[in-house]
Amino acid sequence: MPTILTVTGMTCEHCEQRVADALAGVDGVDDATADREAERATVEGDADTDVLVAAVEDAGYDASA
Repeated sequence: MPTILTVTGMTCEHCEQRVADALAGVDGVDDATADREAERATVEGDADTDVLVAAVEDAGYDASA
């Protein structure tokens, strides 16, 4: 079952890629995508939600689970 994060602050495709790359770098993530229009990121894998939120925040965006 995927983990869905609410991500705000993405304004372009580059932002989406930056969020997806930040999430993909977390141990336990098999796949990650971001959608700026939906203000959402979807993560496949068994990574800890708090670590995912921290990775997005470290990339410069606001996130919550």
